[in-house]
Amino acid sequence: MTFSLRVYGVVKRIPQGKTLSYKEVARRAGSPRAHRAVGSILSKNFNNTVPCHRVIRSDGRLGGYNRGVSKKKYILKKEGFLK
Repeated sequence: MTFSLRVYGVVKRIPQGKTLSYKEVARRAGSPRAHRAVGSILSKNFNNTVPCHRVIRSDGRLGGYNRGVSKKKYILKKEGFLK
């Protein structure tokens, strides 16, 4: 299985209202130092079954989102992660 598929598998299991850091996704996908690769993979994802908006930076900031950071913030608020 490719690293991309492992990343998508990890991200698909993030429950609504929860988040993981890019670093934690990389660790769970089997490559703990590949957090930048996780960001690159997710930036190209447009599959709605992969909730990449639930992946944030280790410092708690939102990070990027291929549909715009304001959209990421909106969705996370709607899911109850942000107030």
